[in-house]
Amino acid sequence: MSLTADSPVHSSSSDDFAAFLDAELDSASDVSPDQHEVENEEAEGEEEVEDEEGQDEDGGDGDDLDDGASDSSRYYKILCEAWISSRGEPAETSGASLALDICSHPGVMGGMCIRCGQKVENESGVAFGYIHKNLRLADDEIARLRDKDLKNLLRHKKLYLVLDLDHTLLNSARLADISAEELYLKDQREVLPDALRSNLFKLDWIHMMTKLRPFVHTFLKEASSLFEMYIYTMGERPYALEMASLLDPGGIYFHSRVIAQGDCTQRHQKGLDVVVGQESAVLILDDTEAVWGKHKENLILMERYHFFTSSCRQFGLKCKSLSATKSDENEAEGALASVLKVLQQIHSLFFDPERRDNIMERDVRQVLKQVRKEILKGCKIVFTRVFPTQFQAENHHLWKLAEQLGATCSTEVDQSVTHVVSMDAGTDKSRWAVKEKKFLVHPRWIEAANYLWRKPLEENFLVSS
Repeated sequence: MSLTADSPVHSSSSDDFAAFLDAELDSASDVSPDQHEVENEEAEGEEEVEDEEGQDEDGGDGDDLDDGASDSSRYYKILCEAWISSRGEPAETSGASLALDICSHPGVMGGMCIRCGQKVENESGVAFGYIHKNLRLADDEIARLRDKDLKNLLRHKKLYLVLDLDHTLLNSARLADISAEELYLKDQREVLPDALRSNLFKLDWIHMMTKLRPFVHTFLKEASSLFEMYIYTMGERPYALEMASLLDPGGIYFHSRVIAQGDCTQRHQKGLDVVVGQESAVLILDDTEAVWGKHKENLILMERYHFFTSSCRQFGLKCKSLSATKSDENEAEGALASVLKVLQQIHSLFFDPERRDNIMERDVRQVLKQVRKEILKGCKIVFTRVFPTQFQAENHHLWKLAEQLGATCSTEVDQSVTHVVSMDAGTDKSRWAVKEKKFLVHPRWIEAANYLWRKPLEENFLVSS
């Protein structure tokens, strides 16, 4: 349909905007006729499901998730509907003119309001460049879209999942940084094990080599049934899109939900302000806590994936990389397999049919806290030779982390203590732990519990003298 031809009201601004939308919709549509036939068949099936599910709270037909369509087309559809509805009054009525004069300009695309079609010089709100480089939405419109999208998502028993790329789902290295020990990855590719070769990519056009984390394909497939997923990286857009194509070659998981450095609204920080999802329904997987200053309650911190030697050097690690030792994470017991179980547990608790509260008022952050507190539940911990002298123990990040994981912390030993966390086996409290047959563990035991989402075996974290 041509918006310019079919719009009931014509003006220079409306014609310009309708033409602009027509052009954008045409340029966004690169689907072949065969694909359109498939999509039409799928749409007919979805209509049958929609009829069964009934209507939304407003009495209208609910908006079904369309996992086969790009986010761009979803939002263009919203924009077009807003445009058509705003042009619905006859031209001769004063109401139409008044509506244009007092339009709040909920969003701007190509310098024109998405509702009234007037040109807007002072653009405000948040830019959604990953949906369209010219799209900017006002705060009220973002809130409206989030509320509408959340209702739709919850009807399908889904939440939002924001995924970091580097050191979380994969590890990349510049070709120039490949060490002598890693040259076999380039020169002997034909003799590499199948599991390694199928997940290792030499990308000459961007001068990079990328290794996907073990279990990542299974992780994405399983998680996609529970979450609407976003990629969110501090890398630049060309790199982000290239990595998305490696992780999702069929384009079924992310569509246009790929947020890169240029989409961030704050320097060196990631934020959920550019995610079209209510914060109360968003979980984040990232290996770097510091970049999520405003959203730490949504964050599940990931153990970093260091496949390449340059990755170890980047973080000051003196150990050999996985590639240097010709090894890799265990698929069944690695970080992604572990965190998938956590995500499934959180999803199950959030949508527990026994709950009687309003689902729209539920908060996944509270569920996350609940699950985290089960990890070290029943443990009572005393620290020795861990904090600096004169440091207030209760303010140390390890003390706080242990409490977040459900442990009770104390400054004095007694028979109720289960673990003494120490850097030195020679301290009085350390010797007391050995004598009383209590667990004596290194501080890394707490850090491991935070990454593994389970209580680690104490024997793997012994303390040396």
